[in-house]
Amino acid sequence: MANFKTAVISIICAGTVKAFSPTPLKSISRYESSDVPLYMTAEESGARDPVKVGVIGCGRIGIVHLGAINKAPGVVPVITSQEGPSTQKKNNNDKEASLLIITRNMARFVFIVTSLLLSTPATAFAPSNLQHAQAKSTSLRMTAGESGARDPVKVGVIGCGRIGIVHLGAINKAPGVVPVIVSNPTVSKAEDAAKKYGVAKFTSDAMEVITDPEVDAVWICSPSQFHADQIKACAANGKHVFCEKPIATDLAETVEAINACNEAGVKLMIGLQRRFDPNFLRVRRAIEEKEVGDTIIVKTCSRDPAPPPYEYVKGGGGIFNDMAVHDLDMTRFLVGDDPIEILAVGSCHIDKSIEDLPGSEAFDTASCIVRYPNGVNAMVDVCRQSSYGYDQRAEVLGTKGMIATDNVYPNTAKIYKNDYTGNADMPFDFFLSRYFEAYVTETEAFCKSLVEDTPVPCTGIDGLVALVMSLAADKSAAENRWVKFSEIIDQVYCTSPTECVLLAESDLFPAGFKPTGDLITDANDLILPDVDKQKEAGTFFDRFKKLVGSA
Repeated sequence: MANFKTAVISIICAGTVKAFSPTPLKSISRYESSDVPLYMTAEESGARDPVKVGVIGCGRIGIVHLGAINKAPGVVPVITSQEGPSTQKKNNNDKEASLLIITRNMARFVFIVTSLLLSTPATAFAPSNLQHAQAKSTSLRMTAGESGARDPVKVGVIGCGRIGIVHLGAINKAPGVVPVIVSNPTVSKAEDAAKKYGVAKFTSDAMEVITDPEVDAVWICSPSQFHADQIKACAANGKHVFCEKPIATDLAETVEAINACNEAGVKLMIGLQRRFDPNFLRVRRAIEEKEVGDTIIVKTCSRDPAPPPYEYVKGGGGIFNDMAVHDLDMTRFLVGDDPIEILAVGSCHIDKSIEDLPGSEAFDTASCIVRYPNGVNAMVDVCRQSSYGYDQRAEVLGTKGMIATDNVYPNTAKIYKNDYTGNADMPFDFFLSRYFEAYVTETEAFCKSLVEDTPVPCTGIDGLVALVMSLAADKSAAENRWVKFSEIIDQVYCTSPTECVLLAESDLFPAGFKPTGDLITDANDLILPDVDKQKEAGTFFDRFKKLVGSA
């Protein structure tokens, strides 16, 4: 074993890498219930003592490998050396190495080496179809001087399914943040996640995460129907919150949950992962820097590889709520302004079995036109089936040019034949493959916000507006007319920041009563300022009392 370890060290520091590649994983349907094996399980890694390694050479390449070793499961670096007369250089490099966060591609290679050391198949650190990970460093690659000598932020994770595991893996890599407890109703999943990531505590009860005195912040990755109550519970216990969208399945509950956090002075970030995709970020940068001039038209499309099962569609809220909401939010993100009104239509072309479902649940295809200020229009098309893979694109036409994204492929290889010229493989056909890096980056962004006490990049208002846009689209398709977003906002009446109802469900007003409003920015009248805005301008509670005081 000692000789083999020496050989591996030679491979890491000086050798040529050959023929190491994880066994490819089968494509997994977006709607499949099984967990994606994104990381190595406890059974795969075994309960063996860690392999202790040394690194010869602390130059740039040695530092890269040492950073990767430091993250790899089952391997512990115990000694380094640097040839040459300068001991100071060695010491400085050692310090730098302890802070380095390696790029994800290199981390995958070290997993392969780890798998060899542990005599297990190299199959599960990351699926082979995730090799599109960007090589650039993320915003959380901070030095000790940048992050300060603060105590680590301790966090808990509710939900250890596919999304929860993605977030937990990212939390485990982020500097200054430590996971201390995880929960899942099926406690064995929580136990497996705890073992996998070295989390000290696990439980089947989400409230044990929320009330844990060690926990500073909570990641909510549970089913949607539990989000609002769990957000409110976190606020009541003074915990910062990251919550996967939606905040709630009901508009009034959404307002209550946001205000609960803002009233308690805790951060709330909503998971809108496409905002962190490097392709869409590049388009936004082009808009902000006027590379294509003033924006005229924004277009997005989302087309899934295959339609979901009937059981998924039934009760899911319809195509605008469970699918188009991402694209509607993306148009707002790219335009950089609040929308005014929407026109939406839907139809069924793929799965005729859903035609008996109510409202937009009977649609597998839909289109929207969204009007923004200054005459800017956004067009969205979504379809539940695409024969050529997961189709996720955006295009912006400006007065000086156009910028567009393409689909993301597992590799850049192209094939040239007498009957075909083009990409050797299809685009990614699973949302976790397509947006894996975006999920990780959004998690790291919230970690950075916690460590540095800075505003979160996706606020409760962003989550509220996304829900309002999807509800307005649904209403437009049902009533076959343009719908102003203010119509949706005006359906909510609040007697206090955390006690809200929908007018349709309230006896406070006579039949047919409907308040009037203008742009979707009226949503700000329902929402207390978040903790970061309170720091800047003090409390706005009087404004809220003024809003509801005359009722």
